[in-house]
Amino acid sequence: MTFVELHTLAHGRSGDKGNRQNISVIPYDADDWDHLVEHVTEAAVARAFAHRGVGRVRRYLLPNLPAMNFVLDDALEGGVNSALSLDTHGKSASFLLLSIPIPVRTQHAT
Repeated sequence: MTFVELHTLAHGRSGDKGNRQNISVIPYDADDWDHLVEHVTEAAVARAFAHRGVGRVRRYLLPNLPAMNFVLDDALEGGVNSALSLDTHGKSASFLLLSIPIPVRTQHAT
């Protein structure tokens, strides 16, 4: 099976709400929506952020956009006022999520 990084199929945006990370994933092509829903799961995102000590990961599907939003608890080392990381607002976290491997659909294979 061939894999690509998620960023080849989607873009994202991230931010913070206290000690919670908020990351959206939006496919470039709406035809990829079902494929992304199948593979960009709460478990996959939790694995990608395990090194950050992330607690619960929740995924919210927005099929009419199409988009999905992930909320990661305990992802920001206590939040903006207490974190020692360089990215206390978590603005770069979407890049980490967009690096997870996704199986290639047949029409995307080369």
